[in-house]
Order: sequence, then structure tokens, then C-alpha cells
Amino acid sequence: MKTRITDLFGISYPIQCGGMLWIATPELAASISNAGAMGNLTSGNYNAGDDLKNAIDQTRALTDKPFIVNITTMPSIRLPVSLLQDYFRICCEKKVKAIEIAGAPVDRFLGQEFIPMAKVAGVKVIHKVGTVKHAVHAEKAGYDAVTVAGFEEGGFPHKDNVSTMILLPKVAEAVNLPILAAGGMVDGKSLAAALSLGADGMMMATRFLATKESGVHPNIYKTLIEKNEYDTVLALKTLLGGLGLQVRALRNEIIRKIEEVEQGGGDLAALLPLISGERAKAVWKEGNAEEAMLTIGQSVGRITDIPSVNELIPRIMDEARQAVQSSMAKLGIKRT
Repeated sequence: MKTRITDLFGISYPIQCGGMLWIATPELAASISNAGAMGNLTSGNYNAGDDLKNAIDQTRALTDKPFIVNITTMPSIRLPVSLLQDYFRICCEKKVKAIEIAGAPVDRFLGQEFIPMAKVAGVKVIHKVGTVKHAVHAEKAGYDAVTVAGFEEGGFPHKDNVSTMILLPKVAEAVNLPILAAGGMVDGKSLAAALSLGADGMMMATRFLATKESGVHPNIYKTLIEKNEYDTVLALKTLLGGLGLQVRALRNEIIRKIEEVEQGGGDLAALLPLISGERAKAVWKEGNAEEAMLTIGQSVGRITDIPSVNELIPRIMDEARQAVQSSMAKLGIKRT
């Protein structure tokens, strides 16, 4: 399958892994890239520039295929702006295939010089957006592509609460950039739907979490299979509302405590122990899904197994072709 996304990234299939803190490691990124899609190395896994350099080298030791590096441009205690700037420079120096920006625009959060820096290095920059106006800004600022994320996504959807089904075609009509669809993307039917709505591919995170190569605890795999689309919740609206964001995470004991703090007028100091990324890091390995804020999307309701990446990606492509053929048949269109 050839689309503007496969051409932009130089990959076989128009599927990208999204950024996942502690999960999108060299091992998972390489396995996805080796399978013909676009693996993701998440810079937030690391605390220093040298650590990210080593991770890029580790990924390249495991694959000679393209992969993307995620940089989340949001205020952070652990990852100050100066470190995120270093991460961007390192990606350019290392000439990774692409950088995925999730959060504020690079030109406004890191500085005007960073998009031109990437262009000189030949590194593509893609921005994950949750509104039409942010996609329009991305095109004007010189990004190479956008990921359109509806509020179904796990992580930090825009507070406008617009679904992928509505947002995606509006963005496709507003900009002339390659587009990845995100939020609710989970299988071949998702890919076929995304393409029909104007996308050039799809980005998945929760589905890649539910693969053997993600390396999470068996209890987490069990949770992913058991949970449904109504088992996630939007939280942190008070804390993140000023940024236009909120968090979609699995409904669990920590989320209930977070809601109590928010409803009681608690401040950031009261929330930090509950939302710490270190909590999630421990849970992925130890398996108690009640003990951390786990950013999982509504697509969890359509996950029923834990395949390997090499099983999942060809299956998605077969499902997408079948979905398109079935739709054509229902419309009375014969294949030529």
C-alpha cells in the first residue's frame, strides 16, 4: 500500500506507533519498523541527552528501517524545556527519519529555529493535533505532516472532545499535508475508515501496547483484554485545562483518587504523587493496574488478543483490504 505517509517515511505500510512513556523502547520500535510500519522511540523514557543518543544507537542496531522519535512538548518537572531542545538537536544530529511532536507547537514551545534545523538535517517533523486550527498552524509553520487525534485517544486529547470521525475529514479539507489518524485506531477496519475519511495512514498506541513485544506484565495484558471502551475516563481537566488538554486513562483506583482531589479543589502538589510517571513505570512491570494513571484509549474495547508485532501488522493490512472490498461490494462496485 502506497500513500503520502509511506512515501514520506519510506515504509511499507501506513501505520505508525505512537509515543508511549516507558513502553516505546528500542526493542518495540525496532520490531515495528522491521515489520514494515513506523516504530516509535519515546524520548521521555530518558533523563539526559546521552541516554537518548544511546537509545537511538540501540534502535539502529536492531533495525535498518526508519523509525520516529517522540518528543512531548508540555511543561514537565522531570523534562525541562532545555532538555527537550537537546533532544530535538540530537535527533537532527543523528538524522533520525522523523520527529513526532505531541503537545505545544515546536516553533512556539522550543523556538523558531527548530523546524528549519530539522529541514537542514533532512529530518521530517510531524505534529499531533486535536483541532483544525492547530493543523492549519502546523502547515503554515512548515511541519511535514500531522497526526489528527480525536478525543478517543489515550494520553492527552484536546479538551474540545471532538471524535476522530468528525475531526479527521475537517482537517483533510483544511490542509494539504500527509495525515495520520489517531484515536480509536486499532485494526484494519480502522485503517480503511481512516483512509476513506481523508487520512494517509493511522497511528496506534494502545494496540501496540497489547503486543508481546511491549514487554508489560501478564496482568496488564489480561487487563487490556478484559476492559471495554467505557472503562476509560477523562481526567485532570482542571490541571491541564489551561493548556487545552486533559488525560484519558484507564478507570482505576488512582483515577478515583485524582477525581477526589480535583473535586475538592486540590492543587498540583496534591496531585503529583498520584500522576507520577514513575508509578506507571512500576505498574507496567509489576502488574497492579490499580496503582497508576495508565493512559489507555477507548480502542481497548476492541482488543481481544496479544499478538506479536509480526502477526499484528500483516493482519491489519489484510483486514483493511477486506474492509475496502466489502464496502465496494455493498455499493455495487466491481473490482477491476
